[in-house]
Order: sequence, then structure tokens, then C-alpha cells
Amino acid sequence: MSDRFKALKAKVKTFPTSPGVYVMRDEGGTIIYVGKAKSLKARTSSYFTGEKDIKTRFLVERAADIEAILTSTEYEALVLENNLIKRHSPRYNINLKDGKTYPVIRITNEKFPRVFRTRRIVKDGSQYFGPYPNIKAVDLYIELIHKLFPLRRCRILKKRESPCLYHHIGRCPAPCVGKISPEEYAKSIRKARALLTGRNAGFRKELEKRMKEESARLAFEKAAEYRDALKSLEILDAEPNVMDFKQESRDYIDYVASGRYVVFGVIQMRGGQVSGRELYVNEYAGIPSEALPEFLLQYYAETGREQPSRLFLPEHPGDLLERFFQESKGETPRIEIPAEKRDTAVQAMVRQNAGAELDRRIREEGDRPALEELQRVLNLPRLPRRIEGFDIAQLHGKHTVASLITFLDGRPDRAGYRHFKIRSTGGEVDDYKAIAEAVARRYQRLMNEEKPLPDLILVDGGKGQVSAALGVLTSLGLDGQISLAGLAKRDEEIWLARAKTPVNLPEGDPALRVLQHVRDETHRFATGHNQRLRSKDITLSTLEGVPGIGPSRSAKLIKTYKSLDGIYAQSAQDIAKTAGVAIHVAETLHHFLEKALESRSVGKEARDGSVHGRG
Repeated sequence: MSDRFKALKAKVKTFPTSPGVYVMRDEGGTIIYVGKAKSLKARTSSYFTGEKDIKTRFLVERAADIEAILTSTEYEALVLENNLIKRHSPRYNINLKDGKTYPVIRITNEKFPRVFRTRRIVKDGSQYFGPYPNIKAVDLYIELIHKLFPLRRCRILKKRESPCLYHHIGRCPAPCVGKISPEEYAKSIRKARALLTGRNAGFRKELEKRMKEESARLAFEKAAEYRDALKSLEILDAEPNVMDFKQESRDYIDYVASGRYVVFGVIQMRGGQVSGRELYVNEYAGIPSEALPEFLLQYYAETGREQPSRLFLPEHPGDLLERFFQESKGETPRIEIPAEKRDTAVQAMVRQNAGAELDRRIREEGDRPALEELQRVLNLPRLPRRIEGFDIAQLHGKHTVASLITFLDGRPDRAGYRHFKIRSTGGEVDDYKAIAEAVARRYQRLMNEEKPLPDLILVDGGKGQVSAALGVLTSLGLDGQISLAGLAKRDEEIWLARAKTPVNLPEGDPALRVLQHVRDETHRFATGHNQRLRSKDITLSTLEGVPGIGPSRSAKLIKTYKSLDGIYAQSAQDIAKTAGVAIHVAETLHHFLEKALESRSVGKEARDGSVHGRG
């Protein structure tokens, strides 16, 4: 225990039990966290007693001083906390500056409207469509609209003597020189609006008709443009579109947290469709029950932020927030936890978006806090920066393979991926023997080549698999140099070397999540290789059924042409030369492949038809 930790612990014991706000500063005096408390002494003392999670330990390690500000009531503490956060923007509080908004498509409120992509909403009567998480979809919409419905491009419409280049290439009707009336121009805007709202069934038929007409006139270049437009519509139809028929204003807010990060997601519904979607990523040091009220206070306190009629949240934030709404906005939205199917679906989407953003952030930066937690819960001698995972895949003892994958700082390091074709099992199903062989081959080689060893080995399985790997490490003299664990799929139990009972962590725990990621990636890598071997085996047996084509010639043909389709694409002369057989044998093989591939195609069509026929 450091002297600084002892000093802070002693200081908070002197704090009163009254409500208030506490402020943590780093060594430079910068405010790094602001929190509120019903009892200042109880809340601040909790930072310095008992086992703490990642984010709490992370905050305490960086705190050099802590001070208390007393308030008369808990509500005053809430308001003061919010003001201090807005003023100082502490690193480990919720910060709306890290918001990420998705683009929308705007149709301006003008005599000759423009259509373009933007992230800024201007309340001047313009129409907005979206938002679109997929920016490529936005650009595809814009490109399609300008290609099919020529509209003005210039930001400011001025009278000109001659039109611009866009008019000469057919992409602008030139309202600047009076070549189109507002009424004719409005027809194109209506069609563009119909496209953006998804009402394009009639529009699709019109495109198909134009494509056929241009093709009949031998205007193939123009026909190709309509064909490409139809393909674009197929892509855009696949984009998610959240709409319903409820006109009341609603906001859906949810969040996910892992390690020291918390990500909030917001979806705003106005007039029956999504009008906004935002994500906020924060390094947050508070407790989960504090995160949501803190976010809501900042989010709705922003100037110009519209307050909805209904507010859907994952849990109720408490009476203090309702009082804040009433005093600051004059009315309180109806705060609800989603119950109807439509509302739960939107809430799930918010959480999914927030989770995807959290995963992306962790993939980019690694997950050192989770690794620190893993080191703590498993009592590892050092931080498991490099983890190597093993898994076995086989089919009734045949094509037994082991996969080895490597994670560095919580992220896959694909340069360290390996496969081992297992020889020791002799066609028997024996995962213990297979694990032992893979571990022995891997670490004997690393020792021979004097290469670095991993910090942790994770095997897919329980006590038996761990014991098999431990026996090998002991014989190599590596027991104690490398930590070893197994993750059993049943109940996600973590087995350590020589342990009599497993370690059980709650679902969603950052340390467990790291191990699950390693295990799942190892399994994927092993299973994929096993399936390729089985596919190759089927291919070889197919070729060996042709008179004159034995095992060695089959293997040579597969190695050269990769697949049955690849062989069939060759001429009989090329096949005969490659396999070293007579021309009549190659012709027999070619005919055999034609029948085999034809049967495969018919079988696939039958399977597809049976699936679609179920309705």
C-alpha cells in the first residue's frame, strides 16, 4: 500500500456524512473525476476498502488528492456535479464531446431544392432522411438521385447567362438560366423523396421498362446505367430502416460497459421515423448506477436539445432526474422501460450499436484493463500480454488437427496462427493425446529456436485437457515459466494447473470475455482447417473412382488445379499431361467430372427449392 493511498484513505475518514460532491485531482492538480454522494464519508471511503473492479483501481491509482464540497440536499449535489463536469470536463466522467453522429440526407426548403449529405440538422423546413450508419449507402442514394433525377448542385442559386458543366452532361436541369419550371423540377423532387422513403416498387418497374427499351434500341450504355441503378436499389433495400406510425416524440437510450469504458447510444424517433442516432464513448470511473443519470443530465442540459414526450431507458434513473427535468425544462418526459415489442426492438438496436462501438474501440486499442483483471483473478505472476490458445478438431478420429492462435494485448495476432496435423492419435478420438502432441511440438520448437514464450496458454477444455498440457510443460522444464489454463464450455469454468476446483466468473466479466474471445477464435481456426481437409478427402476419393487415376495422380491434379471445377476447366490434353496418363483416360476423367458436377448442381437446386418451398 503506497503512502499516497494511505494519505487519501485517512483524509476521506474525516469527511462528513452529509450530501455533497467530491473532486479527485491528479499530481498536476487537474480534476480527473467528479462524483456526488448522499453521504460523502461513506461514498469516498468505498474507494479505499475491499476488492475493486478495474475502473475503480484505475482511478485511485491516478488520484493524488480528493476534496469534498458540502451541499444541503442530494438534489443540490446532483446539480453541482453536473455544473462541475460541464465546466472542467474531467477525463473519467461522461463527456458528450466524444459523440458520433450518423449522416442524413437533406432536401432543402427552397424553390429549387438541393439534395445532399450532412450531419447537421437545420430547422428551416428542410426534410431529412436517415440517419444512415453505412456511409456508403448515403453516397449510393445521392449518386442514384443525381443520376436519375437531375437536380441543381450549386450551394447558392444565382442567375447565370449560361449553364454549368453539370447541365451539359445531363446532371442538372439548369434552373439558373430558366430552363426548367418549379413545377417540373418538383416532379423530380417527389421521385427522389419516394426513393428515400422506400416507396420504390413502381419506380423499380419504370427502371426495368427503360432498361429494356434502351436495350431494344441497341443503346447498351444507357441500358447498363439503368441496370446499375436496379442493382443499387437492391443494395439500398437491404439497409435497415426504422419506422413506425407513432407520431409522438421518443428517445431510446442504452449503454454498455467493459473495463474502464462505457458507451452510450441514443436513437431519436420523431414523426414515426428515426431522426437521430448518436454514440458517446467515455473512459468512465463511476459506478454503473451513476453513469445513466450523469449522461442524461448532460445530454438534455445542452442548449437547443429537444426533450421527448417519452423516454425509454434500460432502468429508471431515480426521482432526482425527474425533478431536474421539471425545474430546467418545465415538464418531465414519461420515463419508461420498454415493454411493447416495437419499443424493445428499438432499444435492442441502441444497445447493439453501442456494443459494436465498444468492441471497435477495444480492437483498436487493445484491452489492457481486462488483461490486468485476468492477471488478478487468476493470480498470474505477470500480465498475460501474449496468450496462445489450442483447440482440437476431428471427425470420428479422422483428420485430427490442432489449431494454435496468438493474442497480443487482447487482440488477435494472426502472424502467430499455426495448424498441426496430429499423428499420435492413430485414428482414435483422444483429445488429451492430441493436446499433448500440439503443445509438445509448439514449445519444443520455440525452445530449440530460442524464441520468446507466451505469458499464458489457454486450452479449450477442462481439467483433463489442462493436465495433459501440464504434463508436457513439466517434461520440457517449462512448468512455472508459462501460466496454463483451460476454459470448459460447460458453465464457462476456468481450470488452472493442479487446481481442484474451477474459477467461475460472472457472464460479461472483462477477464472472462478475453478468454472466451481466445477460445472462440481457436475453435474457428481449428474447425475451418478440419473442414478443408475433409473436403479435399472427398475430392480425392471422387477422382480415384476413375479407372487409371490412382491416389498419386489424384493428389497431383488437386495440387495443380485446386478443385474438381478447376480440373474440369482444363482440356483433356492438359489433364493428360499433368497426370501423366493416356489421352483416353483424361477424356474419361473429363466426362466423369461433367456428370459429377452436373449432379452436384442439380442436388443444390433441389435443396434450395425445398428450402424456399416451405414458405
